[in-house]
Amino acid sequence: MIKAETIKGLIFDYGGTLDTGGCHWGKVIWHSYERQGVPVSEAVFRDAYVYAERQLGKNPIIQPDYTFKKTLSVKLRIQMEHISEHTSGFVPGEWHGKVLDDIYAATRKQTAVSRHILRQLHDRYPMVLVSNFYGNVSTVLHEFEFDGLFSEIVESAVVGVRKPDPRIFTLGVESLGLNPDETLVIGDSYDKDILPATKAGCRTVWYKGEGWTDEEPDGDCADSIITDLKDLLYTLLKYNCNETD
Repeated sequence: MIKAETIKGLIFDYGGTLDTGGCHWGKVIWHSYERQGVPVSEAVFRDAYVYAERQLGKNPIIQPDYTFKKTLSVKLRIQMEHISEHTSGFVPGEWHGKVLDDIYAATRKQTAVSRHILRQLHDRYPMVLVSNFYGNVSTVLHEFEFDGLFSEIVESAVVGVRKPDPRIFTLGVESLGLNPDETLVIGDSYDKDILPATKAGCRTVWYKGEGWTDEEPDGDCADSIITDLKDLLYTLLKYNCNETD
């Protein structure tokens, strides 16, 4: 359990934490494919998703000024072109715009919810963002109106360290000017957020949503497990509110 009175600063993950409600991005995109009736199997999609992520990781395709919508558009284009190469009769142009608009609308809705909660936390805690991203996370944060909420952004493409390396969380702790055990890390990935943050000495909250696979970790290393970001708000501010009563 979290002892709220010992927490002095917060570190948030971004992708899958603040923009999807704790769900893995692969599942978010697949569910949009389902809603839009894209004629591919989940197995074919999963192969295309992994292919696109590897291409984006190896090549400087995403530029610092790319918005989320542009980034998502590029990601979907790579996925669907890969699908078309392995699926007879599949035409990317028939589905790209439909899936893009569907996901973007859902993301705007989810980030609005997260933004409202973070603004309340920001009144009481310094906050830092630690994210594996493509070098454009600042542009994305501005797009979804997270401006001013984070005192520092530690982005893998900029600092040269990627999760699950615990050092990226150590950089976040150092930017807060706190001790690791005074810092609470909130992330959706047990393997990339919770385990390395624990190794860095931080307290952790696993924001558990739908994972990429059906194999779920037991979660024993997390100090707390939540399924709604509002649960974090209640856990932390309940202590502070009681102090002022």
